[in-house]
Amino acid sequence: MSTVPAHELISRESVRSPARGLEHSASKVLIRPHVSKISALERLCDGLYIWASLWTCSQILGNGWQSDYSGLTLGALLLFNFFAEIFEVYYDWRGSPMHKEAGRLFLAWSFAAASLMALIAAVGGIPDSTGALLLAWIMSLPPVLLLSHSLFRLLAGLVRRCSSDTRRVAVVGCNDLGLRLFASMTSMPWLGYNALGFYDDRTEAGGRGPDRTRFKLIGGFDVLLEDAREGRVDTLYITLPLRSEKRIENLLERLADTTVSVYLVPDLFVFNLMHSRWTSMQGIPTVSVYESPFSQIDGFYKRVQDVIFATLLLGLLAIPMLLVALIIRLTSPGPIIFKQRRYGMRGQTIEVLKFRTMTVCEDGDSIRQATRNDPRVTPFGRLLRSTSLDELPQLFNVLGGSMSLVGPRPHAVAHNEEYRKYARGYMLRHKVKPGITGLAQVSGCRGEIHDEEMLKRRIHFDLEYIRSWSPMLDFKILAMTAVKGVFGEQAY
Repeated sequence: MSTVPAHELISRESVRSPARGLEHSASKVLIRPHVSKISALERLCDGLYIWASLWTCSQILGNGWQSDYSGLTLGALLLFNFFAEIFEVYYDWRGSPMHKEAGRLFLAWSFAAASLMALIAAVGGIPDSTGALLLAWIMSLPPVLLLSHSLFRLLAGLVRRCSSDTRRVAVVGCNDLGLRLFASMTSMPWLGYNALGFYDDRTEAGGRGPDRTRFKLIGGFDVLLEDAREGRVDTLYITLPLRSEKRIENLLERLADTTVSVYLVPDLFVFNLMHSRWTSMQGIPTVSVYESPFSQIDGFYKRVQDVIFATLLLGLLAIPMLLVALIIRLTSPGPIIFKQRRYGMRGQTIEVLKFRTMTVCEDGDSIRQATRNDPRVTPFGRLLRSTSLDELPQLFNVLGGSMSLVGPRPHAVAHNEEYRKYARGYMLRHKVKPGITGLAQVSGCRGEIHDEEMLKRRIHFDLEYIRSWSPMLDFKILAMTAVKGVFGEQAY
């Protein structure tokens, strides 16, 4: 009986194709999420600053540390960490400028402090003896947090410069994504990257080659492999387009014969991403292309915000709304409230409430838009429409849950079916609840839609709102609506 040498026990299939030899094990490999130890350290330090700031204020302005302050510190820590998650303070913001991180820190602490004071007031009020101390604590902490995070970046940059661990990195693929990534590397010294340049195997023949005036081109793939083998590059970021799967696979197989670290950067920006997020399903990475920003706890937050503000507004505007209803009844025949079918969230039909401003109540398969000097509009209705007061009954839609205070404005069903034919991505605006006001309205897109360009511009702002949603964006839109969104030449 013949024996097989030990080295021949290795799969002959893997010898013929090294990549295929790994197929069985690779099918079980899970991609683990990146967890930054630095972010965990920053959380710990920020917690210590919250405690130390209150302790310092108690020594200077109070009678020393009191037992009640321990509960106060714990509440502040919990609330700050909660809002830090909402405002993404501790995310791995590589390439994010300091002023944006400062803004997130300030917002997180502001909301945490406001919530803490509200809880204290609800429980028993703030004693006069501690009012000045709490105010000093709340006001003094943001500069401390901003200074510590700034010093951390500065220290990290100095350590990287003095360290021999500076990584020589390069980008594979001369394209806009690669250029954006390269700019991030060179602008953030604390990352410890020595950005060398670009590798690309395309030639200049036929005008397909990279523009050397835009890219710091080192050479083609043969030069890349030589540099990798000789240890002249430590890390590679591959930004080739998704359609270049074969080129990427071939390159990765050849790079497996080197010790270079390789990162694959899929060019997902070629798609019309809407509130895109990375996530995983049992270690399998997924990325959302079309998603609502309110699919998880943010949806609950948005709903609470709507209910609170709608209730307050109804309380403040109840008497003016009653006066408007009375004038409508006295000046023109017909119902006070006009109901019209419109598309809501997920394209479901809802009934939107408005004060009647016309002599007709159209809600069929064909609806004519209101135009300037439209004879169907009543004299009082013209005033209501120009000031947007006709929209106030939609506060009841908000309380009922079919609408939100801020979101894309809903269109009549008949108009929806017409518009979706001309504007790409039109129905994506229904990934969220329609709003009484929205980014499009405060950006000048109100009133009649004359042509396809006006429609596309309005849809652009609606989708941009969904992509960029944050609690502060809602507050900004509401403030802009109150300041300049009530009166407008386009509302008639």
